[in-house]
Amino acid sequence: MKNFARKAILALGFLLPSVAALAQPLGIFEGSQDIGTNVRPGVATYVPATQQYIISGAGYNIWLDHDELHYAYKKIKGDFILYARAEFVGWNGVDPHRKVGWMVRKSLGGNSPQVNAVEHGDGLTSLQYRRTAGAPTEETRAKVTHANIIQLERKGTTYTLRAAAFGQPFETQQVTDVDLGDDVYVGLFVGSHNADVTETGVFRDVRIAVPAHDGLVQYQEYLGSRLELLDVATGGREIIYTSPKSLQAPNWRPDGKSLVYNSEGRMYNFDLAARQPAPIPTGTVINNNNDHVLSFDGQMLGLSSGVERLGGSIAYTVAATGGTPRQVTPRGPSYLHGWSPDGRYLLFTGQRHNEFDIYRIPAGGGKEVRLTTATGLDDGPEYTPDGRYIYFNSNRTGTMQIWRMKADGSQQEAVTNGECQDWFPHMSPDGKWLAFVSFLKDEVGPGDHPFYKHVYLRMVPVAGGEPKVIAYLYGGQGTMNTPSWSPDSKRLAFISNTSSPENQ
Repeated sequence: MKNFARKAILALGFLLPSVAALAQPLGIFEGSQDIGTNVRPGVATYVPATQQYIISGAGYNIWLDHDELHYAYKKIKGDFILYARAEFVGWNGVDPHRKVGWMVRKSLGGNSPQVNAVEHGDGLTSLQYRRTAGAPTEETRAKVTHANIIQLERKGTTYTLRAAAFGQPFETQQVTDVDLGDDVYVGLFVGSHNADVTETGVFRDVRIAVPAHDGLVQYQEYLGSRLELLDVATGGREIIYTSPKSLQAPNWRPDGKSLVYNSEGRMYNFDLAARQPAPIPTGTVINNNNDHVLSFDGQMLGLSSGVERLGGSIAYTVAATGGTPRQVTPRGPSYLHGWSPDGRYLLFTGQRHNEFDIYRIPAGGGKEVRLTTATGLDDGPEYTPDGRYIYFNSNRTGTMQIWRMKADGSQQEAVTNGECQDWFPHMSPDGKWLAFVSFLKDEVGPGDHPFYKHVYLRMVPVAGGEPKVIAYLYGGQGTMNTPSWSPDSKRLAFISNTSSPENQ
């Protein structure tokens, strides 16, 4: 049994058959029921403390001309992205073809047209679909097996399965021209592949995202936001706040009690105990973007705010509790990213001479020192906690990769290998890990980090090794542009996006 599944069952006191009696709300879903005729009763419950769903279901199969299963569902219109980490309770079920996953149905009838993204008990992962009522079920099998990360996306009549074993990148399968209508049921399911047996699945990190519409104008139109915390050891995610507005780039304060983020040009402090934001006053500097950073001691806040007459983004510093900001860079664009551990210097990405390079400047203002000179875009610089190195991202090789250099700009070397477009490296406070945002190369070119894409959060040991995916999400620009580690190096704060954040 997987650890998170075991914890979920323990939280329920091993009383799965009586869960229905608890009569708790079913999280983001409207209800649950058995699909099919005379199906052995199943049950679904939501555990608020862990934001997990536990579903038990029976039934002969999800195949041929009809289905039997237990289904937790809600109705939704239009395009969507469904995401969950899903696993069975127990390694060895009665039948190797027991099934767990996401399902989209035209109706709740057993022979309804449907599409499902499913993991089987024997590890087979596939995209299954019935095009019309009572038609035979078709299947497209994924190359990956034993996937526990299941994502199902609808765009019109096209359905895309993205599946992975946690830690690995997605493997993708797709089916087109499956018309279930605009208004459908979406939800989680469990089927036992045996009418006389009940099987149980545990689902965590369940998300329904409504993606950006075609033609969305970047930096003029925005989606809603979810502020999330990620446990880097387990990959467990927790939504702590939702907003219909664009929230961007949370910094974790050194005392561990609150976060700082920007929204609509203003800065906010988010109290983690009260789970409520409050404005941080920044005087007339109210065009702040997501390139902001706290000093290592937490006493000062660096800002990047657009000033058109000065050429774009300008770097400022202000007391971390707010006040009257002090201008640091004389001209823009200057995008602030790093503060030296001793508080003496700031790092920013500046466009000078038609090139974006990394510069160092005294925190009180003064002469800019150029640290990178390679042709291409260099961005996202941050000092290591000991001040000896600077990590940054660069597309000088044709792919955006993570790089490292000494604090004086010498010995520049690549850290990642270019399998993704990697942005914004952040070293953990204990100096052991490097976390960053990875865009998919088939969606984003090496010179851009747009909003509203499929992205990974990845992590690699500072001592060396292969990057591991620690979160799969819909986001991008604003997700994790700035230092986002908790002081104890156990969690990351980040933003994911959806047009309807109330869907979770």
